[in-house]
Amino acid sequence: MPLVPGDPRINDTTRYGAIAFSDASANRQRASGSINWYGRHMAEGRDIGEPQELDGPTAQLIRSTDSFFLATVAPSGWPYIQHRGGPPGFVHVPDPSTIELGDYSGNQQFVTLGNLDRDNRIALFFIDYPTRTRVKVFGRAEIIERAADPEFIDRMLTTEHGMIRTRCDRGFRIHVEGLDRNCIKNIPVKYGSERMAESLHLARAPLLDEIEQLRRRNQELEDEIARLRDQR
Repeated sequence: MPLVPGDPRINDTTRYGAIAFSDASANRQRASGSINWYGRHMAEGRDIGEPQELDGPTAQLIRSTDSFFLATVAPSGWPYIQHRGGPPGFVHVPDPSTIELGDYSGNQQFVTLGNLDRDNRIALFFIDYPTRTRVKVFGRAEIIERAADPEFIDRMLTTEHGMIRTRCDRGFRIHVEGLDRNCIKNIPVKYGSERMAESLHLARAPLLDEIEQLRRRNQELEDEIARLRDQR
């Protein structure tokens, strides 16, 4: 049965549900039984929910990322997905409703920029492999050129670890519309180079201590042998 006004399942409309869930997806949810959970998040009539905000853990995940994907809408209606990467901190979250980042110089195709010039809707996909956490964000992107706001661009190239040395002529200010944190199922656990280096250091620490003790003992024995030779 379709959802109708007054249905108790429609009591917690979210902007994410209003954007992502269609009649077709609702039919699939109904067939699987998941409509009992997702149905209440769907739009009913013109009620599309209030813009959602990033909570603390989600904002921290985004700030700490070094890699994510974004999607825009081509004039043909096709989705266009692009990877963005940089040092941790290259994605900024100045407040719970805003995500900002620089647009680093790339292959000069400008597909994402061209799409946003026509349609400012954007979707971001962040994933943290060590904690198996993923976050989907719907938003509307504002393109800010360096000539219009050079201070903004300089801020996008600044992280707590220092300046990012790359060409950046513009940046994005993304106004969050909706978001959803997914389950961890089927996400493999992966670690970055820093985490691996830390783990290796901790694993090697006992062996390094033992090697150091043996080195000192060896030196003591060599010194004792040298002393005995001098007494001859």
